[in-house]
Amino acid sequence: MKPGVIRYIGVLGSLFVLAGCHRGVRFENHVVSKEGVRYRLGALPPGWERVKLPGNDVAWFIEDTGHALSVNATCREHEDAPLDVLTHHLLEGFTERQAVFHRLEVVDEREALRSHYLAKLDGVPVELMLLVLKKDRCVFDFSYVSPLGRLDSHLAELDAMVLGFHSEEAS
Repeated sequence: MKPGVIRYIGVLGSLFVLAGCHRGVRFENHVVSKEGVRYRLGALPPGWERVKLPGNDVAWFIEDTGHALSVNATCREHEDAPLDVLTHHLLEGFTERQAVFHRLEVVDEREALRSHYLAKLDGVPVELMLLVLKKDRCVFDFSYVSPLGRLDSHLAELDAMVLGFHSEEAS
């Protein structure tokens, strides 16, 4: 793995202050399960390599490109804050943040906030697409990080993952 990719992937671990601990997370047949929560995700095409990072339920990257995806659920000790405040938490660690847009959409029958940002990480320009929703006493966040100007090259993969999202009853 190249150092640039490691930097983009490594930031996912520090980004998501709302995320729970990685221990006890299972991911099988597109279903994430851990204590108190179970949810389904849309499939990713070949080329995305799964990586285990502290503070993330599941995360993936594409070798040698700087593209990374992450999904997290926090069901205990999350603040009952508006979606824009929860999104702001995901931006910690980035500098020179510039909002491109924010828009509401429906995901799994709940209102979700999708936000596009330009920012810098350790002085390196990146683009972020973030999506946050609250459902079943949990906060779910999806993130996609890409090199500046390359967000559209894999945005469809994030959209497919979100489209397939469904919160299920935890066993």
